[in-house]
Amino acid sequence: MNADVYPGQALGLPASGRGALASWGSRLGALVLDWGASMIVALGAFGGGVLTDSGWRAWMILAVFVAEKALLTALAGSSFGQLVSRIGVVRVDGSPLGWGRALARAILVALVVPAIVVGADRRGLNDLLLGTVVVNRR
Repeated sequence: MNADVYPGQALGLPASGRGALASWGSRLGALVLDWGASMIVALGAFGGGVLTDSGWRAWMILAVFVAEKALLTALAGSSFGQLVSRIGVVRVDGSPLGWGRALARAILVALVVPAIVVGADRRGLNDLLLGTVVVNRR
C-alpha cells in the first residue's frame, strides 16, 4: 500500500484534523454515550420496567436511542455522544443531511448489522446507502 494513501482520501477528506474520518475509538465512545444517555432518559420517563419488563417498556431504551440520534443528527449533525466526542455525520456530496437521512441512519444503526459491516473509508452499509460519512469536528 502506498504510504501517501490514507482512509478518506478517495472521498476528498483531509488526512487529519477537522473533516477527516473519525477514529474507531471516537465512534465507539460516542455510541456508548448515546446508549447510556438513552437508558437514563428511558428510565426517567418510563420507570425501571425498561430494564425488567418484557412488554412495550422493554423497547423504550431503543426507541429513545433512535429518537435522540435522529433528532440531534438532523438538527446538529451529531448525536449526543458524537457531540461530546467531537465527531459528526456529513453527506459526502456536502449537501445538508436532512430529516429523512438522519432518521434512516438512526434506524440502521439501531439494527446493528448495517453499521458493523464496514467497507472502504470506515463507512458502514448505513453510510454507504445514505451517502454519509462520520468525520472529526475538531
